Amino acid sequence: MANEKGLRHLFLTVFLFNFSNFMVAPAITDVSMAALCPGQDECSLAIYLTGVQQVIMGIGSLVTMPLIGNMSDHYGRKPLLTFPIMLVIFPAVILGYSRKREFFYAYYVLKTFTSIFEGSVLFLALAYVADNVAEELRASTFGIVIGISSCSYVFATLLTRFLPSTTSVFHVSAAMSMISLLYMRIFLPESNMEKVVTCVSLEEQTTNECLLEKGNINQPRPLRTIPSLRDSISLLKSSWTFLQAAVVAFFSTFGELGLSSSILYYLKAEFHFEKDEYANLMIISGIAAIISQIILMPLLARIINEEKLLAIGLAFSCIIIFLFAVAWTSWVVYLALSFQILAVFSGPCLRSIVSKQVGPSEQGKAQGCLTGLCSFATIISPLVFSPLTALFLSDHAPFQFPGFSLMCAGFFVMIAFFQSIMMKTTPVPLPFPDSIQTTEEHISTET
Repeated sequence: MANEKGLRHLFLTVFLFNFSNFMVAPAITDVSMAALCPGQDECSLAIYLTGVQQVIMGIGSLVTMPLIGNMSDHYGRKPLLTFPIMLVIFPAVILGYSRKREFFYAYYVLKTFTSIFEGSVLFLALAYVADNVAEELRASTFGIVIGISSCSYVFATLLTRFLPSTTSVFHVSAAMSMISLLYMRIFLPESNMEKVVTCVSLEEQTTNECLLEKGNINQPRPLRTIPSLRDSISLLKSSWTFLQAAVVAFFSTFGELGLSSSILYYLKAEFHFEKDEYANLMIISGIAAIISQIILMPLLARIINEEKLLAIGLAFSCIIIFLFAVAWTSWVVYLALSFQILAVFSGPCLRSIVSKQVGPSEQGKAQGCLTGLCSFATIISPLVFSPLTALFLSDHAPFQFPGFSLMCAGFFVMIAFFQSIMMKTTPVPLPFPDSIQTTEEHISTET
């Protein structure tokens, strides 16, 4: 019962946090264009700044995500959730005050810094779920978490669509960020985590320090728990399935980031989309994701294994991107989004596969490692797609194909799809329970 209550509070925390973040998405492109290139439908400076922001975010996340995940295994999920939720308040406050060029640059710098940590909220929430949900239910529960994010996406976009001014968007976003922080700190209980306290000397083997401990993990840990690059490599080598999942995560993230960094500017240049049209697209996408992750996925997960659902999701992601790339009119864009209902399977399935490859004391470390690897894709992707998008949306393109960068992004997602259909997961025998039993027997024998 306590676990169910904790999960409900986690779901609402995720909803409130993402609600505040997603509110600014439909408006930020217009704000950027107005601050940097007023009166224009194409702005290479805005595209390049978005790419630079993603590169910096990727470099920072590559370092911080494994660290945050590992620290959450030892200090608890709740303390590590507090920091990123608190940070997102400040960028919205800046644009809520003014959207002049100097304030936009201040927002840009601060948002670049806070974006380094924002990604940790999702994987810490998934680690929280893994702490409290049995393995056979993780895929569907992970889907519910991401589905709740989609719910916040829809409601935030709807609110943005009907708010009277852009200024009010950022005011409401800042207020919702504060509410999410207060709610999480007051109501969210610490996760029901498990850990093994390792023995560091022969004398300690005769004590109870080697036994399994359950409950909150709030005791300070020595600095040797800070992960290194070697630790991440060892984790990747620990399971062939984990390594395959990492390859899928890298290429799918690489392609999807290429899409996300290009699509809004592409739609602006080709079809003259503005805030309201962006909001309409995001609402359709979010509704499809809600139906998929909260209704379809829990049903399909009972009859179709995670590997097949992962492949289905990646296949439809390719279809969506290719349709975007060749769209000759705006209704093709809306048609492509109708396939979103099947494309969103890939995220929760991949996270669930990874969670089953490690023990209960390494959930944060595993999710952080995977997020860090995705951050590496975040570093490289803008270096490829930002210049490519700017070139093919300009008057100096080598040939007339405005969606060429999107087509390239689709090919990278296709690589992830082919890797996913070759993935064969096998139950990993975890030495965790056996080692505890052996330790207990040794202690009783010595005693």
